[in-house]
Amino acid sequence: MALDIRLARIDDRLIHGQVATVWSRAVGIDRILVANDEAANDELRKLLLKQATPPSIKSHVITKQKLLELYQNRLFDEMKVMLLFVSPQDVLEVVQAGVGLKSVNIGGMRFTEGKKMITNFISVNEDDIQAFAKLAARGIELEIRQVPADRKIDLMQLIKKEKLLHP
Repeated sequence: MALDIRLARIDDRLIHGQVATVWSRAVGIDRILVANDEAANDELRKLLLKQATPPSIKSHVITKQKLLELYQNRLFDEMKVMLLFVSPQDVLEVVQAGVGLKSVNIGGMRFTEGKKMITNFISVNEDDIQAFAKLAARGIELEIRQVPADRKIDLMQLIKKEKLLHP
């Protein structure tokens, strides 16, 4: 056994109202684990993320290395968690290190210089596309939904339709 990962989500805002309330209820979790090295080493950001978490749920802002340790620790078997990541590169790193994921929800990746908008709330660059392609090659579902009630959109189909995947 390992952590009971109910949802793995990429959202560069990490914990915010929508994620904290709607998703946590929909997937039945008791803990949110933010796996991000920068946030884990920023005390103010950790405090703000914890304040955004609903009172009924515990949240922890941890490094990717700490996530690997928790994932392999039998003490945390059956813990129902939502994993939050900032980028597909972070997800790929923990998957390559042994964290088993079947599906990744992509909630939000804001537009910055050098990125292309593929939906109203998701922008990608070449590094993102390559990381997503590697995750998809491992058989991991990559689905876009902001909230659980939204229709699932297959990220890789969208990337192919936009002709963004270069071999």
